[in-house]
Amino acid sequence: MGKGNVRLINQGPYVMLDNDLVRLTILKPQGYLTGIKYGGMDNILDLQSNESNRGYWDMNWNLPGGKDRYQSVNGAEYSVIYNSNDKLEISFRSTYDPSNKGTKLPLSIDIRYILNSGVSGFHCYAIYERPAGSPAFDLVQTRMVFKLRRDKFHYMAISDEKQRVMPMPEDLLPGRGKQLIVPESVLLVNPINPDLKGEVDDKYQYSMDNKDGGVHGWIGSGPVIGFWVIFPSHEFRNGGPTKQNLTVHTGPTCLAMFHGTHYIGDDIVAQFQEGEAWRKVFGPFFVYLNSTSNVSDAYNLWIDAKKQRLLEEATWPYEFVSSPYYLNAKERGSATARLFVQERFVSESLIPAKNAYVGLSTARAQGAWQTESKDYQFWVQTDSNGNFTIKNVIPGVYGFHGWVPGFIGDFLDNALVTISEGSETQLGNLTYVPLRDGPTIWEIGFPDRTAIGFYVPDANPMYVNKLFVNSPEKFRQYGLWDRYTDVHPEYDQTFTIGISDPKKNWFFAHVDRRVADKYIPSTWTIKFLLNSIKNGIYKLRLAIASANRSDLQVYLNDMDKEHMVFQVMNLGAENAVCRHGIHGLYRLFSIDIPSSLLLNGDNSMFLVQARGGDALCGILYDYLRLEAPASPANSKQREELESFQFDSHV
Repeated sequence: MGKGNVRLINQGPYVMLDNDLVRLTILKPQGYLTGIKYGGMDNILDLQSNESNRGYWDMNWNLPGGKDRYQSVNGAEYSVIYNSNDKLEISFRSTYDPSNKGTKLPLSIDIRYILNSGVSGFHCYAIYERPAGSPAFDLVQTRMVFKLRRDKFHYMAISDEKQRVMPMPEDLLPGRGKQLIVPESVLLVNPINPDLKGEVDDKYQYSMDNKDGGVHGWIGSGPVIGFWVIFPSHEFRNGGPTKQNLTVHTGPTCLAMFHGTHYIGDDIVAQFQEGEAWRKVFGPFFVYLNSTSNVSDAYNLWIDAKKQRLLEEATWPYEFVSSPYYLNAKERGSATARLFVQERFVSESLIPAKNAYVGLSTARAQGAWQTESKDYQFWVQTDSNGNFTIKNVIPGVYGFHGWVPGFIGDFLDNALVTISEGSETQLGNLTYVPLRDGPTIWEIGFPDRTAIGFYVPDANPMYVNKLFVNSPEKFRQYGLWDRYTDVHPEYDQTFTIGISDPKKNWFFAHVDRRVADKYIPSTWTIKFLLNSIKNGIYKLRLAIASANRSDLQVYLNDMDKEHMVFQVMNLGAENAVCRHGIHGLYRLFSIDIPSSLLLNGDNSMFLVQARGGDALCGILYDYLRLEAPASPANSKQREELESFQFDSHV
């Protein structure tokens, strides 16, 4: 089909954008997307949903100390931003006036739709702005939601491995579904599709890291149509590359998540102070539509969507966006450098930081990019030699952050990085020096900020999602917190250094034990042998991949006050265990262990999950390492390092 002109059609309370491939119908001035005509289907969106509840933006927010508020986002003023034969851009804007005191959302929001000629899809974005003088408020979550026709779209795809026929929305209701201990988890007892009987449905099972996502959607039948949300960039999403977001869920619903707290907790909420001005462009993202007349080619719609994602990434930043607040390539800059790791107990030479994640964020503390929510972040992976270029960076002053698989901790360069329009900033050679005192006595796990290398059990046969049977993501199954007690029915876990295997003998989540109908604290034991003891301070590096409502205590050789070397209370609010995750907010603790607590011969370290009565509390360890005391020659270097590294002592 040749390139057709784009047309703007006003019809009563609706405005329509049409390019002969796609027709959008939008309610004005609110900006609700009420219809998408494509591929022989008059409307892809759910006809059973209210017109305000088919394609819409929404948010969760609160006033300081107040209750969470949910509201859909809608415009009050409609306008045409750009209108030509090749492109249409329209706006639905609501303007906040700080002089009007009250409890109204203190944000001006401009929702935009773009339709280009010859393009099988459309772009969406929004500009959020706080005028100076606005009252304080917290932005918790914002997203765009698409609800598709429930009679047509039954098959979802979020990766090559994660694709399946999904339940119907009616299956989640009483009679067809049974709600489990986690409210979002439903056991399908009498689903419309009998093949799904006995499975568990939970939207969190389909969460993905930003770095691993970028395209997700649904394939419909009669006609065979693909509906895909594509992120050409993640720069406008909060929390950096490891932030996990929802993608699709039973509905059929397709989400474009921009800003949220999932798998992190309140630490990532964007808190705005009284009078603080702010502006951020969320998007644009691309909604891609494809189709085939041959049912047997339906899978190829996913292959095609992945190719389209690459095309969108290659053309980012877009040249066709008509907002001065969205910067094109010429208005941006870049940074290039090479990253090394200095770890004298691994190599005498500098080690190229292979496949490291490096990024620019306005966060000014190590690891704080994980909870940065107000500004943009720009991340890439280094090559096998540690080289990298971060392109298309919005001008500004940033901290340079990074983390390297195989090494503990977070890197933050001492110098801030200034990015200027149209220029490449040369950072030269950078060196990350991970925390280290002395040689390794023992270690458990592999430092990659997840619990992926530990033992994940099979699901209880009563609560299976077939998609994750024999999958590398077995941790996505429901109810694994109770499997700890099934694996260790009488005694808590004991791990013996040099004998036990982390992949078989270290349960992936340190949770409470189930005894009868109660959940009680659990104590994990690490047994290790010391043939000699060096006077001084030993160091335990305790890297935690995620925590939820946990009271953690660490003891050496006896469980009394004198032998406690570490305690942290009420750690984490990430819900990774109950939301089927394998990581959340990364933390690194460095724990002093006086040599007087160690024994010549057999030793035991006790890790205590001291909070009882909570089925869903838990700690996901990333990596543990016990180091011998530093030699005198290395003590000065250690003190200098730890003066600016995040280091937690009892």
